[in-house]
Amino acid sequence: MTLQEAIKARHSVRAYQGQPLSDADAHALQERIDALNREGRLHIQLIRNEPKAFQGTLAKYGKFRGVTDYLVMAGVKADDLDERIGYFGEQLVLFAQTIGLNTCWVGLSYTKVPGTYVLNDGEIIKAFIAIGYGETQGVPHKIKRIDQVSNVSERTPNWFRYGVEAALLAPTAVNQQKFSFEFLPAEDGQLPRVRAKKGFSLIGYTHMDLGIAKYHFELGAGKDNYRWA
Repeated sequence: MTLQEAIKARHSVRAYQGQPLSDADAHALQERIDALNREGRLHIQLIRNEPKAFQGTLAKYGKFRGVTDYLVMAGVKADDLDERIGYFGEQLVLFAQTIGLNTCWVGLSYTKVPGTYVLNDGEIIKAFIAIGYGETQGVPHKIKRIDQVSNVSERTPNWFRYGVEAALLAPTAVNQQKFSFEFLPAEDGQLPRVRAKKGFSLIGYTHMDLGIAKYHFELGAGKDNYRWA
């Protein structure tokens, strides 16, 4: 499965088989985590065979069950931390999909279990990602129209439309999709620009959602066709 195929195949999964990750899958994930931690200046941690984080009241409220493995999404507190967590975390989510795993971003419905993760000076946890072998592959949810989140038109190139379509398949908090993409024509022989913006939400998580959506946009549009405004 390619990453582009994973965008369409991935759906949030909350019910898992209760089977810990195989050593092969965990090894593949850890290699990817190590690379993304370096690139994104993050401290993402894979927690294996530890069910307590998703057995409490919050997890039941979130309808989670059978979760034995998860990712702790952490990093040094910074203005852009949420967006980096979303951008690099979604790379792990889609990579997991390509090797046959299921995932779900989790903002609140988890319990921090002492001794399972490490936080260095200045680091904070922003989210968990449940990961494992789902009971199902999940189901798609209603998404907004392209024109509701972009200035797509007959004058914008096809790659821009493909990018927005991919972004609309990105997971966001309670499916709020509070983001937008604006095509800006090329100037002085340079590449066209794309401006990505977050919207307002009482729920929050819009910076993280924007990072997730931007990675989807890149996969759909092709990074060589534009530059970020």
